Amino acid sequence: MSGEREPATSSSDNGPVPDSAAIKRHRALFRAVRRRRNPRLRRSDITVTDERAVKRAVKAASLGNAMEWFDFGIYAYLAGTIGRVFFPSGSDTAQLLSSFATFAVAFLVRPIGGMVFGPMGDKVGRKKVLALTMILMAIGTFAIGLLPTYAAVGFWAPLLLILFRLLQGFSTGGEYGGASTFIAEYAPDKRRGFFGSFLELGTLAGYTGAAGLVTALTAWLGTDTMDAWGWRIPFLVAGPLGIVGLYLRMRLDDTPAYLKLEEGNVHVSEAADSVETTARGDLAKIFRTHWRTLVLCVALVGAYNITDYMLLSYMPTYLSDELHYSETHGLLILVVTMVVLMLIINQVGRLSDRYGRKPLLMTGMVGFLVLSAPAFLLVQQGSLAAVAGGMLMLGLSLVCLLGTMSAALPAMFPTSVRYGSLSVGYNLATSLFGGTTPLVITALIGATGSEMMPAYYSMAAALVGIVAVACMRETARQPLEGSPPSVQSEAEAAAMVEAQAPAPRF
Repeated sequence: MSGEREPATSSSDNGPVPDSAAIKRHRALFRAVRRRRNPRLRRSDITVTDERAVKRAVKAASLGNAMEWFDFGIYAYLAGTIGRVFFPSGSDTAQLLSSFATFAVAFLVRPIGGMVFGPMGDKVGRKKVLALTMILMAIGTFAIGLLPTYAAVGFWAPLLLILFRLLQGFSTGGEYGGASTFIAEYAPDKRRGFFGSFLELGTLAGYTGAAGLVTALTAWLGTDTMDAWGWRIPFLVAGPLGIVGLYLRMRLDDTPAYLKLEEGNVHVSEAADSVETTARGDLAKIFRTHWRTLVLCVALVGAYNITDYMLLSYMPTYLSDELHYSETHGLLILVVTMVVLMLIINQVGRLSDRYGRKPLLMTGMVGFLVLSAPAFLLVQQGSLAAVAGGMLMLGLSLVCLLGTMSAALPAMFPTSVRYGSLSVGYNLATSLFGGTTPLVITALIGATGSEMMPAYYSMAAALVGIVAVACMRETARQPLEGSPPSVQSEAEAAAMVEAQAPAPRF
C-alpha cells in the first residue's frame, strides 16, 4: 500500500538487516542499561579518610572493647572462686560446672542483645549504641562485685549473680558487631585488616589485664582471702573503666559510611557488589534477605569462638582442675602467651591486607586441626616449658584468626544492615558455641575421663571452619558492600576515577 512505510531494513542472503538508525538505537539502549548496572564512579562518590580521625576511631573502639572484655574475662578467670563463693555445696566438679553454667547463661541472651542493639545501630548510628553497651556492661560487672555471698543470703546470691550475668550478656550482644563495624567503616579499603586488628588487640589486652589482675591478687592475698573478699576487687574496677570508655566513645563522630548512607548519597559500582539504598535493616529483612550469609557467618564465628574460648577462657581452669597445675602459674603462662599474640597481631592484620583474608583464616583453622592434639600432649607433660610450648602452638593458630576476623566479618554484609546482621550472626554463634565451650569441655572430660577432649573439640570446630572459609568470598582491598570506595588521599581518589575503563564503543 502506498500510504504505509516499510520497516527500516534491508535484505541479504541471511534475512533482513536493521538499518543504521535502528542499530544506533540498540547501541544507545545497551549503553544506558550498562551504565545503570555499572555506573562510573564520580570523585564525590569516593571517601578520602582523615588518618587522625581513623586513629581516634580505632583507639576509642579498641579501648572500649578492651574494657568490655576485661569485664567479661574476670568471671572466666575467677570461675573456681565464684564456684566456691556462690555454689558452696557439692563436689569440686559440681561447683565448677555451676560456675561455668552461670558463665554460659550470659551467652544465652547475647543473641537477644544482638537483635536489639544491631538494628538499632543501623537506625540511630553506631556511636550511640556502642556508648549504651559500654554503660550496661560496666553496671553489670560493678554490681557483681557488690553481691552478697551464698553464706549471707543463701540461694538469692546465685540468682542475683545470674541476673547481672544476663545484663552483661545482653550488653555484649551489641559490642563486637558495633565495634568491628565502626572500625571497618572508618578505615581505608587497603588497610582495613591492619586497623581492624587493633580491635582484637583490645580483646587480648582486656583478657590480659583481667588475667594479670586476678593472678596478682591471688598471689598477694592467697586463696582464702580471695574467697572471703578479694574476688570483689576486679569486678569493682569495672566502674571507673566504664566511665573512661564512655568518654572516649562519645567524643567521636559516626562513621563516614553510615553518614553517607544517612544522606542517601551513595553511588555504587557493580564491582563493589553494592546497591544504592537508604533503607534501614530490620530483623525480618536480615533473616529474609541475608540468611545464606548469616549461616556462613555462624559457621565461621562458631569455629573461631570455640578455639578462642578454649584457649583464652578455659585453659587456666583446665591446667588447675584437670592437671592439678598451680592456678597462679597457669594464669601467668596464659598472660605471657597473650602478650606474645599482642606483639604480632597487627602484623597479621597487615598480612591479611596484602595476601587476603581467606589465606590467613585458612592458616589458623588448619593450624588448630593439625596442632591441637600435639599441643595438648605437650601441655599434659606438666613442665613449664612443655605447657608454654603447647599454649604457644595454639596461640599462633588463634592469632591468624584474631588478626583477620574483625576485617573479614563486617565485609560480609551491606552497610544498611551491617551492624544488625553481624550482631545477630556473631552472637548466635557465640551463644551456641563460644560461651558453652568451657561447660561442654568440662562435661565431656567428666563423661569420658579423657583429658584430650579439648583437643578433639577444637579439631572438630576447625573442620567446620575450614569449610566456612572455603565458601566465603575474598574481600581484602575492596570497598565494603553498600559503601563507596574509601581511600587514604586525594591523589588515590583521582587515580581511581581516571583508571575506570571507558564505556565500550561500537
